[in-house]
Amino acid sequence: MKLYDESIARLYEMLDGFEKKQLDFSDRNSDWIDSGNANMILRGDMAYELGGDALFAISGLALTTEEHLIPKDEILLYGPDLPEIKADLPYARLAFVRVKKDSMGEGNTLYNAIRKIEYVRYHLNPKGFMMRISASNDREPARVGKEALQQGLDFAKVGKLFLKAYHENPNVEAVKLVFVTCKDFPYEALKKQVKKNEQITAAIDHIMKNLIMDCKACNLKEVCDEVEGMKELHFAQTKDVTRTS
Repeated sequence: MKLYDESIARLYEMLDGFEKKQLDFSDRNSDWIDSGNANMILRGDMAYELGGDALFAISGLALTTEEHLIPKDEILLYGPDLPEIKADLPYARLAFVRVKKDSMGEGNTLYNAIRKIEYVRYHLNPKGFMMRISASNDREPARVGKEALQQGLDFAKVGKLFLKAYHENPNVEAVKLVFVTCKDFPYEALKKQVKKNEQITAAIDHIMKNLIMDCKACNLKEVCDEVEGMKELHFAQTKDVTRTS
């Protein structure tokens, strides 16, 4: 599956110009609690918000089967860690996920498998790190609690919970999780690239539902033209429709 490979390469290029920290999540000191539905942080109890108000709050997912793109589990941080932050900052969380070859299926099975991995974020609630996800606005701000910071909350702990949640899916082999809190990061460009990933996923669903088979009339034509593997998916579906009609 190479649908997202070009996008992953572009995102890596975007990140390359900034200093990164590789976070250690190997020992028990990086364990943290998933508080489930009890993870409510009121404004008076928060230390700050990542991506609050008009600040960028970006979340992105990209999948591949290529080991050279995602060789192992990693948590990378670009910018200050949670204990170092003193005020609201723009924020991004990117998940690059390597899945087993030929494990995701085709057609609607492929689309649903991708969404299942994406929906991890809706079922994860690190204690003191309240994500306020708005899929309609493509935003994922996070409210960080004062008490949790006093207890040692940092991105290694949040990230370790994410890794564990992703690996509960049997198709997942490795995850590179990236947190960005740099003030001077090109968030607008990042948002556009992440949006393209979502368009790729939407195009898979669009093709499988056979909503529009006339490429000239489709608002996702640009995505299909640019993304390796999308045309093959499109024409395979066209053949299936032709055979069954």
